[in-house]
Amino acid sequence: MGASRDGNVVIPLRTHFLGDTMHATTGPARTRAQALLSHRIRTRPTPPTRTVLILIALLAALIPPLGITNLAAAAAARPETASRSNVSQVNPFIGTTGSSSTEYGGMIPSTAPPFGMTRWSPMTRENYVSRLPYHLGDPKITGFIGTHQPAIWMGDSGYVVGMPGVGAVKTAEADRGLPYSHSDETASPELYTVHMHPSPEQTLRAELTATSRVGVQRLTYPQHTAPNYVVQATRSGITGNVHIDPARREISGYNPDRQDSNLGPFKAAGFKGYFVARFDTSFAGYGTATGATQYDRQSDRTDQDVSGYVRFPSGTANVTVRIATSFISVDQARANLDKEVPDRQSFDATVARTRAAWADKLDRVDIGGATPDQRAVFYTAMYHALQYPSEMSEYGRYYSAYDDKVHKGVSYTGYSLWDTFRAENAFLTLFAPERIDGMVTSMLQDYQQGGWLPLWKNLTETNIMEGTNADSVIAEDIAKGFHGFDLNLAYQAVRKDAMTPPDDDTTLWYGDRQQGTPVEARAGLTTYLKNGWVAADHTAEAGARTMDYAYEDWAVAQVARAAGKTSDAAYFLKRSKNYRNQYNAATGFMQARNLDGSWAGGAWTEGDQWVYTNDVLHDVPGLIALKGGDTAFASWLDTYFAGGHNNHTNEPSHHIPYLYDYAGRPWQTQQLVRQIADANYHNTPDGLSGNEDAGQMSAWYLLSAMGFYPVNPASGQYAVGSPFFDKVTLKLPGAHRPLVISSPHAASRPYVQALSLNGKSITKPFLSQTDLTGGGHLDFTMNAAPQAWSASTTPPPAAQNLARSKPVEMIDGTPAIDWGKPTDNAVAGDPSTEAQSTSGEPWSLRVDLGAATTVGRVVVNPDWENYPVNYAIKVSDDGTTWTTVAAETAAGGTATCSAYGVTTCGQLHTYTFTPTNARYVQLSVNSWASAKTGAPANGYGWALREFEVYAG
Repeated sequence: MGASRDGNVVIPLRTHFLGDTMHATTGPARTRAQALLSHRIRTRPTPPTRTVLILIALLAALIPPLGITNLAAAAAARPETASRSNVSQVNPFIGTTGSSSTEYGGMIPSTAPPFGMTRWSPMTRENYVSRLPYHLGDPKITGFIGTHQPAIWMGDSGYVVGMPGVGAVKTAEADRGLPYSHSDETASPELYTVHMHPSPEQTLRAELTATSRVGVQRLTYPQHTAPNYVVQATRSGITGNVHIDPARREISGYNPDRQDSNLGPFKAAGFKGYFVARFDTSFAGYGTATGATQYDRQSDRTDQDVSGYVRFPSGTANVTVRIATSFISVDQARANLDKEVPDRQSFDATVARTRAAWADKLDRVDIGGATPDQRAVFYTAMYHALQYPSEMSEYGRYYSAYDDKVHKGVSYTGYSLWDTFRAENAFLTLFAPERIDGMVTSMLQDYQQGGWLPLWKNLTETNIMEGTNADSVIAEDIAKGFHGFDLNLAYQAVRKDAMTPPDDDTTLWYGDRQQGTPVEARAGLTTYLKNGWVAADHTAEAGARTMDYAYEDWAVAQVARAAGKTSDAAYFLKRSKNYRNQYNAATGFMQARNLDGSWAGGAWTEGDQWVYTNDVLHDVPGLIALKGGDTAFASWLDTYFAGGHNNHTNEPSHHIPYLYDYAGRPWQTQQLVRQIADANYHNTPDGLSGNEDAGQMSAWYLLSAMGFYPVNPASGQYAVGSPFFDKVTLKLPGAHRPLVISSPHAASRPYVQALSLNGKSITKPFLSQTDLTGGGHLDFTMNAAPQAWSASTTPPPAAQNLARSKPVEMIDGTPAIDWGKPTDNAVAGDPSTEAQSTSGEPWSLRVDLGAATTVGRVVVNPDWENYPVNYAIKVSDDGTTWTTVAAETAAGGTATCSAYGVTTCGQLHTYTFTPTNARYVQLSVNSWASAKTGAPANGYGWALREFEVYAG
């Protein structure tokens, strides 16, 4: 970009993609994609600090607020904000594609300030539940959408779409798409820019920025064309309204669509998403439309698939349109427009203010010792996490979809509490503490207007997921010193969650997304209160519910204690031990139970009995005791991770690597956290392994990268992990001094040797909120080998896996790349991924160590279901002459097989032999079997989690 139209400032653009080779890069292609991307991030010239300060001062004096307190003052207090802001490190394309159409990051390259009510994004497809409006692989842009869709598995509500065009007006979404290339697409948190091509010879440039409630487009049309613009209010089957006022140069209207309206009991009959689009250019013509049918010169229409359009005088080159949104009324949308982006405010000034809003957050963290890709991942994670929950109130008023009325106050939506109670809320308590009291108050308003605290609020209750996790959030906020909300009302609300079964609790199943149900609250609470567990033959997901209700009971006890209800606190604390009722000592697993007490199968939520056996967030010592003590529990965790059961794409696994801290083996936590981060977060469009889930995926990374994670969020305590960077400086809001987290040589030294806070030694692997917010110096001494710091047993000497990430070849098989199971996965250092063949032959594996080296131990970690039975381990120094160093004739075993409903299954085997020099190591497989049938399956081959090679 060059200078702005007023010549005052250069607006940097970020993240350039050149070509479509980035689409759906997985497995071995990821490395190439990362390398390619690293050459496509360009830093544009930025203005001198003095110019920036002058601009910010002018903005502060002349421009109304974005709804962000003291924004200009905060930016001016840090001169580096605009000149070298961390906002420039954000890559909004991370998480916009993946190998699956739904199981990827589920993000869009949107622009809006933190917590913006309406996010604005290019639109390449029609969005709905399970599909977002932008996907990197799509070839055309069909509009620019103001969306309220909080996650890929949730629906949109009251959205509005605007789209420029030339020549004949095309109002139907299927007709108006314009081709574009990623080489002409840039994105940052404050600005999205794209060149679209109405014809191969024409370029239509669109720039998009936004405030919390207003999207702004600056359009540059091709020369000598007839420019137009379409505003689409609704889609097929949805009746909305558009109204055109040429004198005001406005298109206004509403869209009542709420794609989740089939979920939950609150139908919000009066809901509408209102909008006002105001143009800076007079109209040469206008009309309305339903689909592709147009009604020229008609200014008002209420219909399905309704839109309005305007034509500009022929040859018009530049048009700016501002589209304001509201959940209250058209008049409120117009007021939002006049307040946030008034007529006198330039496009570039809006960009600068939105950038300053992001800088106010992102520039509170400086990291040293990170690679460019790591910086992009970190600051993009902040950009993701600070979008949730989103504002729902509009300058002191908000529409409530619970009672279909407008109220005074502050309100938020997009509460994915089953996900975000784990780490996202902890992140917000550190980086957005000024919003915490308002967020809790918003939930209490939901309780007053809807009768219950929210479970998954998408404008109103959707009954998605399970558990009353608002209990945890409120307890955590109280533990961390937040008190700007009604404590007695908060206790009343969480106590109702814990004591009052939902309507029809004994007759409804309360399945996932079951329609026609009352507020789900703690479904199955009737049997939980009676027996101490949720009955699996009466209520869906009963096993998960019992575990979660026990944790939530612990959280309610903390709120009771804070409210002075000591006897209640003791009661709920005792009840929080109910997780023990699901422990089957005969199998060593947590297991759901039927009403009569008999054991039941399944009944979990985004996990299995392996995951949920570890789901005792509030009483890890009690869980360790059930498993037989520290040594037995650590061995259990070893089996869990080696078996590939830790699925980081689903939230119930997020805390589990930190459990080694509680068993006296913190070095294993430190090792695993690094491995999980490396495997699941990348600076690529497919760089998130799972759905962002309203900030939880990113919050895990952010807190872990700084060296800690909240295993029990409601306690206010953090477990220590392994900081990723040499130095992190936190300038937390409200803190009287920065916190400097120092961990020299962290990249090559993942293990903690010592830890101190402001010179005082810390000997246990735990930190408190005040340890972090108090500021000062948190000093890690790091080491390349496992250390005895805070350990209850001596760590083993460091062992390097010689095969990790080395060249690997599949022999006598066809790599299942299209299944996401390439051969490289066998040496990736991540047991949650697999290598597999698409054919049934007993394929073998050969690893090239790169040079002859001492080899004395090999680990074979197969899939439990499809595993090799008869095989040999061979080594060679030239790839021609081979020596057999170990062999198996019946590699299957019985350990852990009952968890899968089989008697014999694949087993991890370790082979130690006389050390020998070798460059090549081969797993030569003669036969394999399916654990379900005892014979090879048809249509695919056996699968290998990890093949590891050590010196001894």
